[in-house]
Amino acid sequence: MPIVEATATIAAAPDAVFAVSQDYYLRLKWDPFLREIKFLGGATEAAIGGQVWVRARNGFAMTVEYRVVQPPSHVAVTMVRGPFFFDQFGGTWSFAPAAGQQTRATFRYSFRTRWPILRPLLDPVIRLVFSREIQARVMGLKTYMEAPAR
Repeated sequence: MPIVEATATIAAAPDAVFAVSQDYYLRLKWDPFLREIKFLGGATEAAIGGQVWVRARNGFAMTVEYRVVQPPSHVAVTMVRGPFFFDQFGGTWSFAPAAGQQTRATFRYSFRTRWPILRPLLDPVIRLVFSREIQARVMGLKTYMEAPAR
């Protein structure tokens, strides 16, 4: 499965970065990928088994389920429902301490497209789009966290 990853060093402690990354009200302020995001089934916070529906700015929507929630170090999700061209999708966000009360944030996604015969054509295009999106997302979090007045 193709993997796309982006990393940034953020001038904030991991617990603060993790908290902002999982606060869905704040998420709409810093995450350039999202148009809408909401918990499903009565959930109100990230928890194993909890599901979240997201709509990207490009119009595509996906429902993901939390598989790992370990504050303040990482979360992992897998796709339950999503765009027709994905057979599988998963993502992890990791937050590791770095020198000087900083955090090394790493966003990593893996995916498998639906049609094996088209993968040589589709996968590079999706990887390119995701590379841009994931870099913009991690940099959006960095910019938000390092802003003088949030």
